[in-house]
Amino acid sequence: MHTPLKNRYDFVLVFDVQDGNPNGDPDAGNLPRVDPETGRGLVTDVCLKRKVRNFVQITKTGEDGKALSGYDIYVKEKAVLGRAHVKAFNDLNISTGKISEKEIPADLQSIFDDLVFPDGLSVATDESGERQMLVVAADADKKIIQQWIKEEDPPKEAAALIKTALKDAKPRKPTGEETELGKGKMCEDYYDIRTFGAVMSLKSAPNCGQVRGPVQMTFARSVDPILTLEHSITRMAVATEAEAEKQSGDNRTMGRKHTVPYGAYIAHGFISAHLAAQTKFSEEDLEILWNALTNMFEHDRSAARGLMATRGLIVFKHDSALGNAPGHKLFELVQVKRKTDPSIPAREFGDYEIVIDKARMPASVKLDAKV
Repeated sequence: MHTPLKNRYDFVLVFDVQDGNPNGDPDAGNLPRVDPETGRGLVTDVCLKRKVRNFVQITKTGEDGKALSGYDIYVKEKAVLGRAHVKAFNDLNISTGKISEKEIPADLQSIFDDLVFPDGLSVATDESGERQMLVVAADADKKIIQQWIKEEDPPKEAAALIKTALKDAKPRKPTGEETELGKGKMCEDYYDIRTFGAVMSLKSAPNCGQVRGPVQMTFARSVDPILTLEHSITRMAVATEAEAEKQSGDNRTMGRKHTVPYGAYIAHGFISAHLAAQTKFSEEDLEILWNALTNMFEHDRSAARGLMATRGLIVFKHDSALGNAPGHKLFELVQVKRKTDPSIPAREFGDYEIVIDKARMPASVKLDAKV
């Protein structure tokens, strides 16, 4: 069922962390992200979108382990993005080019049997079932295969056959109309594309253009400055025999863990009805988004995360598609304030309260506190 989105929405997401790292910075040794000028903690929009994607992937997967129709995730762990493009074009019966097939001589078959091929390169049996064929897919990334040849360094005869087959593979660029069809198919199949958008103009796969998603989020920023702690931790084991020998059997490994004792964070979001019409983001998709933002931390538990939870989801629904009030004015109506002594560091959400100035709410905007 697809019910078009006819209203603009703005929302405020409030969440907290206790004794965990909500979003480590790989450029700073995975320390929790911090605004260096104010000391307030940060969580990127990319991190929050990742949690939404993971929640949808968990809740919209069938018993066969495959995503339910229309709810696959484009940007997911270990994904090869180009495969999704090829699948979309195949489903639309649009040619992606000409594959290359070369017969493998009998004296080289044992060599090819031992090789582990990269994507786009494979060995198959012909229709007669008698000949082994080297197959290069039309959409194969030739640079990756050429790099693989250098690294794998197969015998000269095998390498020459692969290079010849590679030259004969003919990728086909889709027309502008086909690109638009591919874009529409990708929006139809992948929840995160029609929600957050995506850049799908890959060099190594059929071009599906770019999609600007109707749902956008800001960085989350902590209400108060945060303190980042570094803990020494011990593992009662080592990885190798050499390490065990050095320690004379003591077998301990020291490590580091970074946490925030406590932090309450606020992020803001925007949903455009105009962009939703372009990606076919529906009312049903919107309900899934609200469910994800409410429950995503429940399915993202780890030792590094500590205790995280959504503490507030305040939604502003406008009467029209264009909106009836500036988003920043609506956000100013929601404040997360200390209700305990501010001179004592906060250590739980009970030290705060969410205050909404309902008296200043525009008449043409509806307030819905979902959490």
